[in-house]
Amino acid sequence: MTVPMEIPEGTNLILGQTHFIKTAEDLYEAIVTSVPQARFGVAFTEASGPCLIRKEGNDQPLMDACVKNLQAIGAGHVFCIILKDAFPVNVLNRIKECPEVCNIFCATANPVEVVAARTAQGAGVLGVIDGNAPKGIETAEDKTNRKDFLRKIGYKL
Repeated sequence: MTVPMEIPEGTNLILGQTHFIKTAEDLYEAIVTSVPQARFGVAFTEASGPCLIRKEGNDQPLMDACVKNLQAIGAGHVFCIILKDAFPVNVLNRIKECPEVCNIFCATANPVEVVAARTAQGAGVLGVIDGNAPKGIETAEDKTNRKDFLRKIGYKL
């Protein structure tokens, strides 16, 4: 089955797999120490004990969107981050450095569908469909536009 993710306008989603109750706090710290002005929500699903969705962040609507996404997936040991006023490239390495993070499925502003499987035990994420299929090959004009865009947003000189 596939589960579409809710990504609020002007935000980016990071979806991954993790394994420990301190995930929500550690991801919060990774984001706030990387990009202090970022607005974000973090949620994490436990896979044992009370099996709660744990949440942190500094923007309640973004936290709520993370929780809603994880409820829709229904799998344990998954985390969702929704970022505003920052890009995944600004925080992704810090998130990967969190000891409890096992895998990153995607980091994107594109439409995302999560491919999940269900068994008698529960559910798991198999992967994601991130954005759309390729429509062609980059032309010289497309290359110029790409390079201009990266300079416009300050990622290249």
